[in-house]
Amino acid sequence: MTTEEAPDRGAHFVQSLERGLMVVRAFSAERPAMTLSEVARATDLTRAAARRFLLTLVDLGYVRTDGRMFSLTPRVLELGYAYVASAGLPDVAQPHLEDLSARVHESASVSVLEGDDILYVARVATSRIMAVSISVGTRFPASTTSMGRVLLAGYDDAGLDAYLDRVELRPLTRFTVTDTAELRAEILRVRAQGYAIVDQELEEGLRSLAAPIRDDAGRVIAAANVSAHANRSSIEDVRRDLLPALLETTARIEADLASVARRDTAG
Repeated sequence: MTTEEAPDRGAHFVQSLERGLMVVRAFSAERPAMTLSEVARATDLTRAAARRFLLTLVDLGYVRTDGRMFSLTPRVLELGYAYVASAGLPDVAQPHLEDLSARVHESASVSVLEGDDILYVARVATSRIMAVSISVGTRFPASTTSMGRVLLAGYDDAGLDAYLDRVELRPLTRFTVTDTAELRAEILRVRAQGYAIVDQELEEGLRSLAAPIRDDAGRVIAAANVSAHANRSSIEDVRRDLLPALLETTARIEADLASVARRDTAG
């Protein structure tokens, strides 16, 4: 819709916000990077207006540029994560986590990325494994958690590079990966195999398994995990006994999220 065709939306309507969102939405899998002229054509904005919006988005960290080409950064995913966390994921995931926890007799959780941390949005606890209490709203560094590595594996290569360039890897236990190259290799392994196992890197005595939750387009929007005591579950036990149940759970969550999305669209 061109500016001339836009209806009168009342005194409350902020047209500059609409145009800024048009610029964000202009990028897609088919058009991941564009020049200023291409953005202007895609949004029906003048070059001057498109340039202002693009440079503002660059300043805010939502767009990157090499001086000629513009592309979105992973930070735009925070907008989607905020929606998912507030508008459906917890309600959809909770009963599935309860079923999973009852099947495997371990604690289960769902989280999303918020900045460089994971944010818990749903949880069922069977016993106190960690020294700190975990509840909805708890945050941990993405680098040292199974759910964090699954979410980081959802970044494209440029997004992962940007994350690894800025993150400070602190040793939380004697097992914590603090070498950037080693962490990159582990995240790429997680991307390839479709799940993450973290062995006592967040807290000694804790092993955690996580798998991605994807939207209809295949984008990783959240992660689910189960945790176990290291003294009663080996790495192979975790992979053999917990992984199939976890993957079944994430598949069911994805199916329910897709159903809710279709219902909302139809409504």
